[in-house]
Amino acid sequence: MSTDLLLYQGTLLVYLAATVLYLVDVIRQRPQAGLMSRLALLAGFVLHSATLLTLLLALGYTPVTNLPQALGFFAWAVVGVFLLFQLRYRLAVLGAFVAGLGCILLAVGELLGGSSPVRQLPPILHHWLFPVHVVLAFLGDAMFALAFAAGIMYLVQERMLKSKSFNALYYRLPSLDQLDRINYACLTWGFPLLTLGMITGSIWADIAWGSYWNWDPKQTWGLVTWLLYAAMLHGRLTVGWRGRRAAIFAIIGFLALMFSFLGVNLLMHGQHAFSSFQGG
Repeated sequence: MSTDLLLYQGTLLVYLAATVLYLVDVIRQRPQAGLMSRLALLAGFVLHSATLLTLLLALGYTPVTNLPQALGFFAWAVVGVFLLFQLRYRLAVLGAFVAGLGCILLAVGELLGGSSPVRQLPPILHHWLFPVHVVLAFLGDAMFALAFAAGIMYLVQERMLKSKSFNALYYRLPSLDQLDRINYACLTWGFPLLTLGMITGSIWADIAWGSYWNWDPKQTWGLVTWLLYAAMLHGRLTVGWRGRRAAIFAIIGFLALMFSFLGVNLLMHGQHAFSSFQGG
């Protein structure tokens, strides 16, 4: 068994342990479980980083050129961003979501072939702008994933308040105000990252294909997603969108983002489709 596969499977197991510990903290409210869950997620992230570094050195290119690799890289970005947020917000429920998402993404990637390399990689993907574009885009996506989770939690808690259904989950959810602040923080960081990802992607497209913009399905849906988040940020800064409306827009924006990330690659043919990375 190769080193990268061992690291990949080890990361999956550590994320699974972190998920269980976060759930124990949420359900049983055990401080020791809370500390261990955070340490386990950090250990999983370190192991995941080592996995990606090993793949990068072995393959010679950024490991995002097929669906399993892209899912793994997205999981790494989401966990990394959450660990930064965890320095300020102690959110066990959000931690359980993030650790669980990391497990799911890596498990799906494992079922689809894990970290298997792409053969006959087009030479243009070795350009230094490719990893810059990829990292910026995935970090922006990760920010919006956290905003999506905060939006879901906001709507759940708001419904509980209106129905006066104060169950155990209600007392473990962050306050509505804190969830709204997380949503806003993710938007203010995620939007510039998404914008820089699109700019570097356009420059790279000009180098690769001789045009900054050619209305490729990925570019088109990327623009749609960018406009949604731009409208969301404009609404928060100028109109004062907060609370329920901001939560709903965060959910809609992330669903559009996921279609741009997965739907376009799997359902539509274009220069950004995973099949185009096979070379020819």
